[in-house]
Formats: sequence, C-alpha cells, structure tokens
Amino acid sequence: MRAVIQRVSRASVTVDGTVTGAIEMGLLVLLGIEDADTMEDIQWLSSKIVNLRIFNDDAGVMNVSVKDAHGDILLVSQFTLHASTKKGNRPSYLKASKPDFAIPMYEKMILQLEKDMETLIQRGIFGADMKVELLNDGPVTIIIDSQNRE
Repeated sequence: MRAVIQRVSRASVTVDGTVTGAIEMGLLVLLGIEDADTMEDIQWLSSKIVNLRIFNDDAGVMNVSVKDAHGDILLVSQFTLHASTKKGNRPSYLKASKPDFAIPMYEKMILQLEKDMETLIQRGIFGADMKVELLNDGPVTIIIDSQNRE
C-alpha cells in the first residue's frame, strides 16, 4: 500500500456535486493498493498513519499524532499512486490492483483506521470521479509505502 499523507486544516471530497467526506484539522490520506498488499500491510500502515507525530505540541514542535491532537482522517482511494513512468510519457497502472481486490482492501483499511482512531473515518467513493479540496497545513506531506518500509 502506498499512502500520501497530508496534514490539513480542512479537506473534503465531492462526487457529482455532493460532499461524501469532509474534515477540519487532521489528515488527508490518498491510498493506492497493489496486489502484494496483505492484512499485515493494512495494520502496519494504519498504525503508522494514526501515530505519526506531525502535529505541533505546545512548543510548536511536530511531536503530536492525529489521534492525540483529536484530529480526523479523510481517506481517498487513488490508483494513480502506483503509476509507472519508467517507459514513455503515458503512465502505466499495471501495479495498481483491480477493483475486485482493491475495494475489499480499501474497506478493510477504513475499518482498521476506525479501530485505531476510535472514531469514524471520512472517505471518498472508490472508483468515482472525485473532486478533492484541501488546505495543506505547513505544508506537511509524507509518503509511506508498506512494500518499502524505510
């Protein structure tokens, strides 16, 4: 699983003119799923996301997690995170999982995040044409790949 995590002051997802998910302070997480992903990847990545200390403490130092800051998470599926641009100028998405595998994994990730955060997770609609709006705070943007745990 590949995640682009952005600390936001606010973020929302709109599908066909209807807001499907919105948060104030918290994390916008764009999530790409590949066939090599397992439940272990979901658990590991969810724990990383929930416990990343990227919110400011009273001294202005990034030392507080989204959970401890009482923030929210907006999760958006994004298969283009697995784009390969190695050959030519048209990206290849062969590494991105097809919906029959990706949708259940995305739903499991929602459940795991809800368990780890102890609150509901806002979300987009898998496979929909989504309009994502955000106000990146910092800016703080972090990329995590469960297949390349650095």
